[in-house]
Order: sequence, then structure tokens, then C-alpha cells
Amino acid sequence: MSPKPLLLIDVDGPLNPYAAKPQRRPEGYRTHRMRPSGWTGAESAKPLRVWLNPDHGTELLALADAYELVWATTWKGEANEWIGPQLGLPELPWIDWPQMHGRAPRGTFWKTQYILEYAGERPFAWIDDDITDMDRAYVEQRHPAQALLLRIDERIGLVRADFDALADWAA
Repeated sequence: MSPKPLLLIDVDGPLNPYAAKPQRRPEGYRTHRMRPSGWTGAESAKPLRVWLNPDHGTELLALADAYELVWATTWKGEANEWIGPQLGLPELPWIDWPQMHGRAPRGTFWKTQYILEYAGERPFAWIDDDITDMDRAYVEQRHPAQALLLRIDERIGLVRADFDALADWAA
């Protein structure tokens, strides 16, 4: 039996709708103050505000029957310390980006090339707020298996239709 497809999960945007109006926490979300190691510079005087919806953990665990869940975020392994426990998720594997925010081929998002390297020949679904049509075309041309690239609005985060699309695609 072939392995399950990967579900590659970005944090900021899909799980943390960071671009929502600061004075209006989205419904169902809880505010968390966090200090991951990447939170440095002048802004580090205050902890990072992260909005998380605990229902997303339940939804992702339900998808774990059909997918292997993997963090695909700049939080890297720290997502297991800061994000996963707030959502009730077990420790997940994560992509250790060779270079973050670096050059990307043909106008693609910097993560895209590394997503393909990580996936190898496995099918995958990827949820991120920075996916564009250029990324979809790049993956379609270079990835030997099926792939679903689902752009999530960073002002809203994951919604019911996104979870339904992921479940339908895996089926």
C-alpha cells in the first residue's frame, strides 16, 4: 500500500489569521502571546500575538486518517512547542527549510521549491497564504504526483470549505 498523501500546513495565515483587523479577533479564535526563537528585533519587546481556533486541531486530526500531517511553516519545529499543543495536535514532522525567504525560481514563493523536494514523488496538499498561480503552474510542471495547493486568506484563516476541499481531495 502506498503512503498517505502529505498535508503540508503553514501556521501564519491558515491557522493564525494574522492579517485580520487587530481590534477584532475572529470568531472562535483565542489570543495567545508567544515568543518563538524567530521573533527577534525591535518587535521582540512584546510577545507575538497569535490567534488560534481550537476547532482547527479537531479538523486536522480528522484529516489525519487520510493524510500525513506535516508542518510547512517558518515556525519549523517550534510549531510543535507553540502551536500544536494549543490545538491538541501531536508532535508532527516539519520541513527544515534550507533557506528561508530566499530566491525562488520563476516568480514562485520561496517555499515552493522546498515543498517539492520534501514531497519527493508523494501526492500532497499544501495550505498556505502565499500560494499563487505561478506556484500552481510550477508544481504542475515538476511534480510527478497529484498536488492540491490551497491558498488561505490570511485575514480569515481556514474555514469549513477548506476542510471540506481537503477531505474531498484526499478521497
